[in-house]
Amino acid sequence: MLHLLYLVVFTILAFLAIANMIRSLLTISSMDTPRRYPPSGPYMTSATGYRTVPHPELLDDAGNPINEPLLVMRSMSVEDAREQLDALYKSSPGNSSEPQED
Repeated sequence: MLHLLYLVVFTILAFLAIANMIRSLLTISSMDTPRRYPPSGPYMTSATGYRTVPHPELLDDAGNPINEPLLVMRSMSVEDAREQLDALYKSSPGNSSEPQED
């Protein structure tokens, strides 16, 4: 009789554990999907639904999107970089042309 009670309790606990695991997996999977919130304010258009709002740095002064690259990098040698840094340092206002005595 005690063995039967043990099996029934173990079976109930196993079903509860599996149900809790499935509920947790569903909760985690719903957190991974991006939620889409409708934009509010002046960006709503009635004919086309909603349009995306670009980041402010991607707009010019008039509010139009910029279609040019924002960052252009070129490779340069270490010597070129050192020369440019030295020129910046020498042209800085706190730099004096005479060596300072300690």
